[in-house]
Amino acid sequence: MFEEIRISSLGVIESSTLQLGPGLTVITGETGAGKTMVVTALSLLLGGRADTGAVRSGSAHARVEGVVDARTLTAFCAAVDEVGGDTEDGQVVIARNIAAEGRSRAWVGGASVPVSRMAEVTESLVAVHGQSDQHRLLRAGAQRDALDRHAAAAVDALLAEWRRLHTELSDVERELDDVVTHARERAQEADRLRFGLGEVEAVSPEPGEDTALAAEESRLGYADTLRTAAEQAREALSSDDDAPDALATTAAARTLLEGVRDHDPEAGELADRLAELTYLLSDLAADVASYASRLDIDPARLAAVSERRAAITALTRKYGETVEDVLAWAQESSRRLLDLDDTDGRTDTLRAEQSRLRAELADAGVRLSAARQTAAAELGDQVSGELTQLAMPHAVVTIAVGQHEVAEPERTTPGVLRVGKRWLRATTSGLDEVEFLLAANTGSEARPLHKGASGGELSRVMLALEVSLAESNPVPTFVFDEVDAGVGGKAAIEIGRRLAQLARRAQVLVVTHLPQVAAFADRHVVVHKQSDGTVTTSGLVVLDDAAREKELSRMLAGVEESDSARAHARELLDTAAPSRAGS
Repeated sequence: MFEEIRISSLGVIESSTLQLGPGLTVITGETGAGKTMVVTALSLLLGGRADTGAVRSGSAHARVEGVVDARTLTAFCAAVDEVGGDTEDGQVVIARNIAAEGRSRAWVGGASVPVSRMAEVTESLVAVHGQSDQHRLLRAGAQRDALDRHAAAAVDALLAEWRRLHTELSDVERELDDVVTHARERAQEADRLRFGLGEVEAVSPEPGEDTALAAEESRLGYADTLRTAAEQAREALSSDDDAPDALATTAAARTLLEGVRDHDPEAGELADRLAELTYLLSDLAADVASYASRLDIDPARLAAVSERRAAITALTRKYGETVEDVLAWAQESSRRLLDLDDTDGRTDTLRAEQSRLRAELADAGVRLSAARQTAAAELGDQVSGELTQLAMPHAVVTIAVGQHEVAEPERTTPGVLRVGKRWLRATTSGLDEVEFLLAANTGSEARPLHKGASGGELSRVMLALEVSLAESNPVPTFVFDEVDAGVGGKAAIEIGRRLAQLARRAQVLVVTHLPQVAAFADRHVVVHKQSDGTVTTSGLVVLDDAAREKELSRMLAGVEESDSARAHARELLDTAAPSRAGS
């Protein structure tokens, strides 16, 4: 759970620390005081989108830090370790900086991480619910997701199998459509590849041949110049005439030093080195003479090499920069040509694969629907039971799992699947359309939530659903941001009591404007707003018993010193005391 949240320069909060603990914590305050900034701060710590407009005016950046007690959160600690973060004494510090100019940075356990990675690491820590979630619950997709969350393992494997088969079928049908629809284009492509492969086969280049031919052409083209240079070099090394050459000069130098060897050992060493040089020059002269003798002027060979190079250059201009690239193109094109030439065979193969996958997908869809039907009955009963505790004793929630049936298509159509004798709409989430229905009173007709539920009823259905989902998908911390909108009187008291019950097994943080809910809190935090006429500042204060009674009075009557409001506040606190005590 979260032990502490520190907020700096976020909205109207200049600097404040919220001490948290187990049980139910409520946050109250006057309208505009900044209650929602606490939820905003939590959202930032969970990797939520940063709004630079939330940075306090005049501040360079806003910062939020959270301290998480992670002693029992094995998976969370493993995720922290994976990103390079540290866990110290069972605690993990997560932080977020939002600069006024738009940059945002995140840290998990002291390690700097991308915001998206922070969201992945902290995803399992907190479930945040606000009024926007109530509106989201009105959408069919959100209702199906809620049902799947409840079903958990019973649906997860089936849904994964459905999505795998659905993806495979989509790929096959896409390829089949391409093969059938673009038959003419495929024939034209085959002709182009066949022509190109014929050109490559006619030349039949060898790997590295272009480099070798370039070197040979240069040698043949300059054979006369090369031979003249080689012969002159050989004359300079070892002349057939009496002209001075390198060998004669070196031999003379050696003779001179040999004559004085006995007078100085160093002169002898130099003479030995000249002897080695003489041998080397003699070998070199022989090699140069051999090279010169092999340099023949061969116009016919030069023409053949030039012609061969021109043919290879024509290939590299079309099919690759080097001979190796041309050969790689030819290999890949041969494979492609086999595929193009086997259009009829490929079509038959794809149709058979399509039929197999459609049959398997229909079977997977039926099994997924059956699992959802079972889960729908269970979840409907649980939510109805919860509503009984939320001052809706006669309310019944049923969850309808149906399918979208369509007319039989003239041909196989993507997104439409035959199941038995019916043709059904198929999506990545299965065949099912899920709808939550509410009968608020005995004898009333069950109607969709967006048609039959008032604001207060929708708030309680949302809370009942989340409490029911918490049974199958527990999280350490729940945050409710004014989910009690549109509720009052006895219903508000029952909401407070139910939140207190939920807080017995999880940390619950509630932003509320209802004193009936606030009375059930184990910890009451008020957001105080102050203004000097130019700047407004808010801070968080944990209330003691006397201050709490005063705050409830303000929430009840709008004034803090009303005797009747104070008496009512004490009565609320007394009513809630057994729940706060955990009885």
